[in-house]
Amino acid sequence: MKLCRLLEKIEYTLVQGDENIEITTLVYDSRKTERGSVFVCLKGFSSDGHEYAKKAAEMGAAAIIAQDDVNVPDGVTVIKTDDTRRALAYMSAAYFDYPAAKLKTIAITGTKGKTTTVSMIRSILEAGGIKTGTIGTVGVVIGDKIYKTENTTPESYEIQYYLSKMVGEGCGCMVIEASSLGLKWHRTDAIDFDYGIFTNFSDDHIGGAEHKDLDEYMHCKSLLFRQCKLGIINIDDKSFEGIIKDHACELETYGFNNDKADVIAYDDELISRPGYLGVRFKTRGRLEIEADVPIPGRFSVYNGLAALSVCRHFGIDKSAMKEGLNRATVKGRVESVPVPGDYTLLIDYAHNAMSMENVLVTLREYNPHRLITMFGAGGNRPKVRRYEMGEISGKLSDLSVITTDNPRFEEPMDIINDIKVGIDKTDGKYIVVPDRRDAIRWCIENAEPGDIVVLAGKGHEDYQEIRGVKHHLDEREVIADILSGKK
Repeated sequence: MKLCRLLEKIEYTLVQGDENIEITTLVYDSRKTERGSVFVCLKGFSSDGHEYAKKAAEMGAAAIIAQDDVNVPDGVTVIKTDDTRRALAYMSAAYFDYPAAKLKTIAITGTKGKTTTVSMIRSILEAGGIKTGTIGTVGVVIGDKIYKTENTTPESYEIQYYLSKMVGEGCGCMVIEASSLGLKWHRTDAIDFDYGIFTNFSDDHIGGAEHKDLDEYMHCKSLLFRQCKLGIINIDDKSFEGIIKDHACELETYGFNNDKADVIAYDDELISRPGYLGVRFKTRGRLEIEADVPIPGRFSVYNGLAALSVCRHFGIDKSAMKEGLNRATVKGRVESVPVPGDYTLLIDYAHNAMSMENVLVTLREYNPHRLITMFGAGGNRPKVRRYEMGEISGKLSDLSVITTDNPRFEEPMDIINDIKVGIDKTDGKYIVVPDRRDAIRWCIENAEPGDIVVLAGKGHEDYQEIRGVKHHLDEREVIADILSGKK
């Protein structure tokens, strides 16, 4: 491939060399440079790729893409552009032959609900016969394969690589979680999304390497609606007008009992039976349907409503939409695990006081016989988190089972004792079972009919980090072993 092909959609200046040279690979990590590579210098919060330009040239890079001056030998082509992150997105799209144009593309932004809504959309589309790949918190999902990624919204090169893989594996649609940082750092640039979805907005990701203030956070989320064809907006969220400011797309809306919305949810009711906690609701307006969501909590109505609002554009019949929504699950997010008894066992990622409170308040609405919460806390993290988690579980659980999470370099019992400081502020009952596998076994063996048991903290994680080593631990496998009688 010629370098000029990669540069065809960006503005640049040729500082030295020739843009018509043949190149081999496109990289932004100098350690992956090969002879003939193009190395793109990215500026990060803690490192600057421009500092590695010379090293990349010494390793055989044929061209350097930079936004600052670089010192490399005369035989290396240097291209200068205003923003190398933006350039990487467009160059990556060209490198993989613009795979987004071969798919229907959906992006979801919002403080909460992105992961769940992505899963719901995929489930509905696949029930309607449209193979769908997803990119987000759980990684990249294509068919029955999951590829782990470092960020909710990966770097633009990875996005384009996986889009190309989706095309090659017969996908017709791609759904991505567009985080505020992903939008800020141009990771989703070069994709003209068919649909953009806004779920909700609240205070998060402020400070440090993220956003300087709430205004910047909102601005970054609003960027999605300048690069999609149709925006689907939750107009019940008080921030929606700020999100659609300067939008360049057509708009549709959804809401709950809101006659101003295009798709309106109403008549919601909680559904509870052993092994199944969910919510049922109806819609009117541009879509009329009655649907069940197998994820507890009234907030699931909003996620389901967002999913239905976009999927109605794909010509899927209502029976497939209902079927797809009713089998949607998210690994590690109030995930129901089948058990033989008349109780409900859930795995959830809640690993701080706020997320734990949200989950337990939601589960309380189902009026369980007992609400049992098994949890620990992360090592080498602020102790106040442990106190808060203990206090929340003590207030909201009928019984807390305190165990080990990721102790990292701390002693597990030291962390457990800190949790007890919080729980002792309440009248909550608790037991301590330090080994996490033993704690899960205790929960299963002591569950009573009508109980809701939530295993909190690990969620989608499949490891336990102890003294710097990640040991394999998938709670689903632990449950299966216990139920099969293995010790």
